[in-house]
Amino acid sequence: MSDLDRSEKITINVGPVDLGQIDLLVREGFYANRTDFIRTAIRTQLATQAAAIERTVARRTLVLGIQHFSRTDLERIRAAGETVQIRVLGLATIADDVSPELASQTITEIDVLGAFRASTAVKAALASRIV
Repeated sequence: MSDLDRSEKITINVGPVDLGQIDLLVREGFYANRTDFIRTAIRTQLATQAAAIERTVARRTLVLGIQHFSRTDLERIRAAGETVQIRVLGLATIADDVSPELASQTITEIDVLGAFRASTAVKAALASRIV
């Protein structure tokens, strides 16, 4: 399964009255199940707040979507004597063949709103740089 196809699991606590209302809508056929209701509610809220999201992404200079760093990408950055800040709204990934040393030499900050995927060793090496 590709990173694009994977979803992140979240857990929420819902009061019994709200949960009962959700279950009623499911039972009446408005939604296939609780998850369908929650996903629909999230998408509706995100659409309602789309303008605010766009302004914030621009102001904070975030990459919207997916940003992947391969070993070659980071070696190129290191060879140029540069560093990178990873700032993503969505999914940021660092390839499995990136060493903790290479990551430490090239990545100065990681600010991800969404999901960040990297090897355990790379995450440990960058722990103090993750916002």
